[in-house]
Amino acid sequence: MLKLIRYKNLLFIIAIQLLMAKAIIMPTLTMFHLETRTPSWMLLCLILATVLIAAGGYVVNDYFDLKIDRINRPDRVLIGTIIEKSTAMRLYQVLTALGVVIGLAVAIVLRNMTLGLIFIVVPGMLWFYSASYKRQFLIGNLIVALSAALVPLLPVIAESALLSLHYGDLIQETPVIRTLYAWIAGFSAFAFVWTLIREIIKDIQDEYGDREMECRTIPIVWGITATKWIVTALIVVSVAVLGWLIVSYMHLPNDGSITLRYFLFGIVAPSICLIALLWSKNCQALQHAAKLTKFIMVIGVLYSLVYYYLLAKAYGLVFLGLFQVI
Repeated sequence: MLKLIRYKNLLFIIAIQLLMAKAIIMPTLTMFHLETRTPSWMLLCLILATVLIAAGGYVVNDYFDLKIDRINRPDRVLIGTIIEKSTAMRLYQVLTALGVVIGLAVAIVLRNMTLGLIFIVVPGMLWFYSASYKRQFLIGNLIVALSAALVPLLPVIAESALLSLHYGDLIQETPVIRTLYAWIAGFSAFAFVWTLIREIIKDIQDEYGDREMECRTIPIVWGITATKWIVTALIVVSVAVLGWLIVSYMHLPNDGSITLRYFLFGIVAPSICLIALLWSKNCQALQHAAKLTKFIMVIGVLYSLVYYYLLAKAYGLVFLGLFQVI
C-alpha cells in the first residue's frame, strides 16, 4: 500500500508545504511586522487534503497504467498481483473523496473560491490524465507539472485569504501579499519546469511500452534525439532564467554570496551532470537522470531554509522554531 501511494513523494509534498508556510510565509510576514494568520489546524488540514488527493492520483495512475507497466517495469507491478484491481479502485475513491471534502471545508472556512476550485478541478485532472491524457502528446506532461506547481501555492492562497479577511482591502494597498506571491510563485515555477523535465525523461524511459500501447508521447511522435534536445533546452533555459533572477532581483539581508553559491553548487553543477547523463550511451543513464532531476527539485525547495536563515539573522527569528507546527 505504501509503495502504491508513493509514500516518499507524499513526504516530499508535506515538506514542501511546511517549508512554504514556515520558512517563506512566516519570515516574510515578520519582515513586514505581521504575524501569520493561518492556524496550525488549518495548515494541517490543507496538507492532509493535498496528500490524500495526490495519493489517490498515484493509485489511479497505476490502475490505468497496468498494461504499460507490465511491459516497462513488470517487477514493480502491484495492482493485479499483490493488490486486487477492485481494492485499488476503492482505495482511490476513498482517498480522493476525503481529500476533496477536507479541501472544500478549508475553502469554505476561508471563503475562498480559488482554493475550492483547485480541490475540485485537480482530482478531475488527475483522473483524466491517468485515463486518457497521459497517452496524448504533451498534455499529460503539462497536467502533472501544473499539479506539482500548485502544491507550494496552496499555503500562500490560504494565508492571503486570511490576511484579507482580517485586514480587509487595506492589505491590498501594501506590498505584503505581492511579496508573498512573488517568492512562492518562484518555487511554484521551479516545480513546474523541473516536473515537466522529469516527466519527459520518464517518457523516454517508457518509450517501448508506450509505443506498444499506441501512446503519443513526445519521444514517440518526435523521436528520442529530438526529445533529448527539448529536455536539454528546458534545463538550460530554466537555469539561465533562475541565474538572471538571482543576479537581478533576489537581494536579501546579510546574503553576501550565499544564494549565488547555493545556485552554482546546488543547481548549476547537478544540471550539467543531468545533461551529460541524458546524452550518455549507458543503458542505466536515463534512470540516474530521473533520480538526479528529483534531487535538483529537492535542492530547489530547500533554498527556503536559506531564505529563512537570512531573514532570521536580519529580524531575530528563532531558527529552532521553524518546524513548530502545533
